[in-house]
Amino acid sequence: MATRETPQTYLEGFAEILAEVGRTGRRLTRDEVDGRRALGEQAASSGHGLRSLVIHHLTVTRVAWPVTTAPDRVLAAVEQAVDAFAEGYERAQRLAVRKEEAARREFIDDLLHGRSDPVRIVQRAERFGLRLAHAHAVGVAEGVEPYDDTHPVTRTVEAALFARFGDRRILLTTKDDRMICVVPGDQEDVVRYFAKQAYAATGGQAAIGRPHSGPGGVVRSYEEALNALDLAKRIGLDEPVLLAADLLVYPVLARDREAMADLVRNALGPLREARGGAEPLLETLHAYFDSGCVSARAARRLNLSVRALTYRLDRIYRLTGADPTNPQHRFTLQTAAVGARLLDWPATEL
Repeated sequence: MATRETPQTYLEGFAEILAEVGRTGRRLTRDEVDGRRALGEQAASSGHGLRSLVIHHLTVTRVAWPVTTAPDRVLAAVEQAVDAFAEGYERAQRLAVRKEEAARREFIDDLLHGRSDPVRIVQRAERFGLRLAHAHAVGVAEGVEPYDDTHPVTRTVEAALFARFGDRRILLTTKDDRMICVVPGDQEDVVRYFAKQAYAATGGQAAIGRPHSGPGGVVRSYEEALNALDLAKRIGLDEPVLLAADLLVYPVLARDREAMADLVRNALGPLREARGGAEPLLETLHAYFDSGCVSARAARRLNLSVRALTYRLDRIYRLTGADPTNPQHRFTLQTAAVGARLLDWPATEL
């Protein structure tokens, strides 16, 4: 392992510059300024602290102070030299940060889309605190505006998360204007807390994928969370936190689109004959089922009286031959109602 240069390396020629300025009163030449700037860059790349190096410059200034009739010129030269040195140091630091950010972004893109060699992904993951041999779960949150790593909302959620859990191998980032949280699969409390904090900060929705093992497991959990958010938009789920594990029935129902379309046409098609079309009665079914088949609660959702709701349910029974209040008929109607949401019926012709 190479040893780092001593601080004196970065003071090379500084005393000689002071002596020359003391004799002539001149300012630093362009080559001298460029040289101090280059030394600053080298110091940053070698990991030295800027504060200690500035102190070394001031020590050399005190020790090597020249006999001069123009002390102000010497002080101006010290200022010019230290400023150039600090500029080079800061430039190297900014470049290092940009490189680190680029590497992190490349890793996150590869991790969430599975586009890189799995062995290389696992090796790179250790650098960012992930052990991909274990299972991981992914939380995804979106809000009313796009979010990136520097957005105040992202920082707020990050601060809340790490204040509560500290370093638990949590990866918090952003992707496609959403906040993403990757956690070990056995730390469900962490990802649920992330989802709740994200909802509180954004007012949007968050979804949590199931834990899966390996590099491909992160991709799978991430896609489950994205699909849950998409499904919520399509069928009108308004829960602040969605669990992909609780929504598995919907992809199953949507897998055979033709069969689902056939069920919707046969079970709910007769609702088109109602005055005002199928939409009001279909909305009644959604409210009734979403309320746990409790009439009073469904009526409040629809801003109706219980009597008006009962009339609508009876109208559905007479049109379709299936009674929403009868447990034997309810499953068919509820499945068809879910299918209508998935297929955007009746707005979309089947």
